[in-house]
Amino acid sequence: MNRQLDPTTAMEKMTTYVRDNSTSVSAEVANEIAALIREKAGKGEMAVLGLATGSTPKGVYRELIRMHQEEGLSFKNVITFNLDEYFPIEPDHLQSYVRYMNEQLFEHVDIEPANVHVPDGTQDAKDVVKYCADYERKIAAAGGLDLQILGIGRTGHIGFNEPGSGEESITRMIWLDEITRQDASGDFQKLDNVPHRAITMGVGTIMKAQRVILMAYGVAKTSIVQKAIEGEVTSEVAASYLQNHENAVIYLDRAAAELLTRFDRPWLVDPTYAWDENRIIKATIWLARRLNKPLLKLTDKDYNKNHLQSLIAEHGPAYDINLRVFRQLQSTITGWPGGKPDKLKQPGDRKWPNDEVFPKRIVLFSPHPDDDVISMGGTQIRLSDQGHEVHAAYQTSGNIAVFDDDAMKFADFAYDFNRMFGIDNERSREIESHVEQYLHNKGVGESDSTEIRTIKGLIRRSEARAGCRYCGIPADRVHFLDLPFYETGRVDKKPIGEEDIEIILEFLKDIKPHQIYAAGDLADPHGTHRVCLDAVFEAVDRLKDEEWYQQCQFFMYRGAWHEWEPESIDMCVPLSPMDVERKRQAIFKHESQKDSAVFPGNDPREFWQRAEERNAETATLYNALGLPEYSAMEAFALYTGDKNYPTRISKSQL
Repeated sequence: MNRQLDPTTAMEKMTTYVRDNSTSVSAEVANEIAALIREKAGKGEMAVLGLATGSTPKGVYRELIRMHQEEGLSFKNVITFNLDEYFPIEPDHLQSYVRYMNEQLFEHVDIEPANVHVPDGTQDAKDVVKYCADYERKIAAAGGLDLQILGIGRTGHIGFNEPGSGEESITRMIWLDEITRQDASGDFQKLDNVPHRAITMGVGTIMKAQRVILMAYGVAKTSIVQKAIEGEVTSEVAASYLQNHENAVIYLDRAAAELLTRFDRPWLVDPTYAWDENRIIKATIWLARRLNKPLLKLTDKDYNKNHLQSLIAEHGPAYDINLRVFRQLQSTITGWPGGKPDKLKQPGDRKWPNDEVFPKRIVLFSPHPDDDVISMGGTQIRLSDQGHEVHAAYQTSGNIAVFDDDAMKFADFAYDFNRMFGIDNERSREIESHVEQYLHNKGVGESDSTEIRTIKGLIRRSEARAGCRYCGIPADRVHFLDLPFYETGRVDKKPIGEEDIEIILEFLKDIKPHQIYAAGDLADPHGTHRVCLDAVFEAVDRLKDEEWYQQCQFFMYRGAWHEWEPESIDMCVPLSPMDVERKRQAIFKHESQKDSAVFPGNDPREFWQRAEERNAETATLYNALGLPEYSAMEAFALYTGDKNYPTRISKSQL
């Protein structure tokens, strides 16, 4: 049922709040939890909390810890029950949820250990049924859950209630869906290490909670979030059962809400929808794609039959709107991403800031040592070929994304190199021996030693230099920033800090670029790409009053998994078949990521395949809209200066 009166939320079957970012959501949810704890304490009662793991609730836990340390929030009257745990798994394993909860919350607050309950992954399999029944009885004996917090998996699971879970299901052993295991493979280093089973609270257990709060962040969750909130209640999307809960709410950041009707097709639900330039572009492109028509062939009838009567009435006829949008998209296409020299400029060329400057100083920020060539390798080569001073700035070492075998291979090489050239080899032999022994005894998910991380980082550096040389960027313009937040040796990173921002700030002040390119892949708000982008956002925000920056263009490219929607694109660089081949060869220089990567995600294709197919799809889309036909295109969005809504189209949709 829809508990909201706002007509723009008419398609949503649960109360849904959309906030600027995950930080805002975390603070709001943490405040509600704190209020519940204090209210219960005032009555002399226990607050019974159902807790979740994963990246989503980390911000909530950080805020609760802050409240405990700075505001005196006590957890003495708190009883907790965690949703789930892998099976089998030891409590001290790096990926166990016992360890997660201790590190993320329990070790930092004054909760009584006896009041903490996390499913036990060390149970004998034959005892699990009884154990799960006891877990249910303990929840009931505590008075039931006052508040359950949840994340949502890409299969729609809450807890580990995978597709097929019934609404009445209780705490039990469950087999994990392959998508869920793939998503966890990065934490466990490879898919083979991910357990096949887990113990989880059931949907029925969750539904008995007095209040349920589900949180979701990032572009990767848009599709499943839309199905859970606007779709039918189905066992194929366990989160959809929350539509039947009388006191369930959903909190989303703006990226996760992207496919909800009020953001994706707001003209369908907002009777007062005001048409500005960006909204006209979005709606017209949507219509062309829906009808599989080129922009210039859309008719008044097409608009009127697809709920766009107000657009025609206010800005029609169709011919005028079509031409307006066509010219906007046409203006994004350029083979000169850094601008043309004066002698090649022609009347009608698009004007950019610093247009009179040629060649330009250009900074390409890359979160890992290969994101630049994967995502914008063709443009990178084009900028260099056209004579610009291009600087590649690698924000992290990428050392956790190198296989152990490669580290051993290069340790062997270093030893043999020194021996062959008569260099003192004692230390080299010690390191080779250390690497061999350490990797032989290394447990699943265990961090590498400092020496091994250094070797893996050097591998990524040498590959990045090779890629840059191929793209025409000399060694003195290749920069390794090694941001400190990354260097934990684990998949889980530290939050962005002042030191990270200062490194980027000083680098930019030294170069004073005319153009900046940075990875705008926002799929995971807690991932390396997002942290790296936030660091750049903060740095440029502090530079916004600098004279040189006021004339600087800041473009965002996307990673290997997503592309900008056409209405968000500000610049599109066409690639010829020869350009595509050159880009492929640049990607191939990153040999440690070739054939099989440590963190491939859920896409079985290699990175170069993903990039080529994505670039070809962009070209196909432009062609389908009636624009010139190219083999491939790399797309970029201009940064608006708003960290929460970095592209022009997102802000306009609110």
